[in-house]
Amino acid sequence: MAESSNKSDVAASGKGRPTPPRKVQEAARVKPVVGNKNPDAVKAARAKQIEERRKARDGMMRGEEKYLGVRDKGAQKRLARDLVDCRLSVGEFVMPVLFTIIVVTFFITDLETLNNINSGMLIFMLAVMADAAVLGMTVKRRLAQKFGADKLEKGLMWYVIMRAVQLRQLRIPKPQVKIGRVRQQ
Repeated sequence: MAESSNKSDVAASGKGRPTPPRKVQEAARVKPVVGNKNPDAVKAARAKQIEERRKARDGMMRGEEKYLGVRDKGAQKRLARDLVDCRLSVGEFVMPVLFTIIVVTFFITDLETLNNINSGMLIFMLAVMADAAVLGMTVKRRLAQKFGADKLEKGLMWYVIMRAVQLRQLRIPKPQVKIGRVRQQ
């Protein structure tokens, strides 16, 4: 009697089918090395991939959270972006001013004029640094008010400054607020 109850316990706890031979298991795991080489399938896969990339890029440009990279994700970064984008900063003019200075210096041979241009460029760079410092402290203070000073993410000041020195049209994600207005959170 003890033997028969022992067999029923084994049968009840088993998987209910025999283990397939190794040949069958290996054949089931075989996948093509290259994939489907059918030209129509390749075109369809490429078209699908292009559409997914376009959708992700559009979402990133609009600032949709699920499409943003690690650098731009989070409520703190969103508020920091809005605070940078709602004002016109001196840093936005760095690239146009530097480009203009480079072009102008090709045509000027007068040493005194070149020294004046260099002095002006130095003053401009100091203005950019001062504006970036003020902007960074302002954003940090506003974020500390909203999220708490001990909960601020690391690297926010650098994030704010780098965004402020980019041309507004080239910022990614695109600015979601107009100059002079902050989005209500």
